[in-house]
Amino acid sequence: MKKILIISDSKVGENFIERAIDTFAKDNIYYVIQTKAVPFENAPPSRFKFFEFDPTSLYKISNVLKMEFVQVFIAMSSAADIENTIANIRVTKPHVRVIVIDHWEMDLEKYNVVQINTTEILASHMFDYLPNVPVVAQNVGLGEGEIMDVLVPFGSSFVYRHVGVIEQKNWRIVGIYRGGKLILPDERKMIHPNDQLLLVGEPAVLNSVYRAIKREIGQFPQPFGTNIYLFIDMIKDDPREIVYLVDKALVVHENFNNRLIIRVCNPSDLKILDYIKSKRSEKVALDVDYKESYIDDIVLTDVKQYDVGMILVSSNMFSKDKMREILFEANVPVLSLAQRSIEKIKDAVIVLNDNKDLEKISTTVFDFSSQMGYNLELLKKEDEESVEQDEIIEHYRNLSVIFSKNIYVNFHNDNPIRKLSKREKFLQCIPFTESVLQGKGATLLSTNIEELYYRLNQYHQLFIPIKI
Repeated sequence: MKKILIISDSKVGENFIERAIDTFAKDNIYYVIQTKAVPFENAPPSRFKFFEFDPTSLYKISNVLKMEFVQVFIAMSSAADIENTIANIRVTKPHVRVIVIDHWEMDLEKYNVVQINTTEILASHMFDYLPNVPVVAQNVGLGEGEIMDVLVPFGSSFVYRHVGVIEQKNWRIVGIYRGGKLILPDERKMIHPNDQLLLVGEPAVLNSVYRAIKREIGQFPQPFGTNIYLFIDMIKDDPREIVYLVDKALVVHENFNNRLIIRVCNPSDLKILDYIKSKRSEKVALDVDYKESYIDDIVLTDVKQYDVGMILVSSNMFSKDKMREILFEANVPVLSLAQRSIEKIKDAVIVLNDNKDLEKISTTVFDFSSQMGYNLELLKKEDEESVEQDEIIEHYRNLSVIFSKNIYVNFHNDNPIRKLSKREKFLQCIPFTESVLQGKGATLLSTNIEELYYRLNQYHQLFIPIKI
């Protein structure tokens, strides 16, 4: 049986004793010293022993301290009484662990005690109520932020997503608080607005997850980054298309309140370069690389340096295996620009399949299509029964209410690639997964719409990462 000593003459001490009474711990026996007896009617006599005397008296407290205590808790209303009581304890018990409630920021270092600074605790608790600040468990586990409580805002990217489709690497959703009740989530549990998510994981990872949960519509290209980035290689890009590529990038850029960074490598046509320079402005910057540098070094360095949130490249550039690997590593959305007009696009189209990654890209699709003024269309085979696809449609319909944006589910009985190849004025939205990295030779017999992206690369395509 562990003996614990509580010394109290304050309201904090009384509340602490009441909580100890209410919390059953059969291995603990509490000895309580009070300067003035306060009755605790619910205290079981087998676990609580009460004394009434002044603990600043060495003679009186030394009699109690003849017993072996594992811990001593002190909650008193006078700083002087606390210091005298600690001094008395150290005479008899120099090594017992002493925990002190400190309202005054006392200097007790010489007594080797644990001080609970009430000012810091109250300020920390008030800080937890600030909006857009993660609440982390400070007295549970390591107390380093590995347990976090996050409120899901109405327009969050996590709203109406199923728990099972949220990639949880080095972190987990272990609880959902909704309507004053705790829900233990399974893979098919859907997250609602104003849910509180209880998260466990590595602190650095949870901070990223927190920002992703708090991300709301109208912020694209956040949370991937701030600026738009156009990559041009004058050797590998068709010289006849570079001017049009720049013009298309400028059209896209007009819809976002950020900077457009135009990166030119291997500048071999001065006339085209002069044209690009003429487009520079306060929000359009040009960075020319005159050295023979590796493309991956340039792109990946620029993504960090310029805080890039979306990369624009020609469809010809995106078709190169090495370039797709570089763009995949960059982990930001990539807009592959085809040779046709971008001003005439009316619809953003998603081809449905059983891939739950389509839920992971949903908020980005809504955000991008809203800012670009596109309709949102889901393309589904009418004769294909799929619980996964039905859940994806439900997810997008729920989001359409939140974002006040209608979606259209287009049922068809044709091959989706064949059906889309007969259309005009659309942008295809695709999860940017490792499937996209496959070479054409490896996908000849594939039916995976991500692997077969190149069958529609004569149209503009938006590739969206699925990682948080």
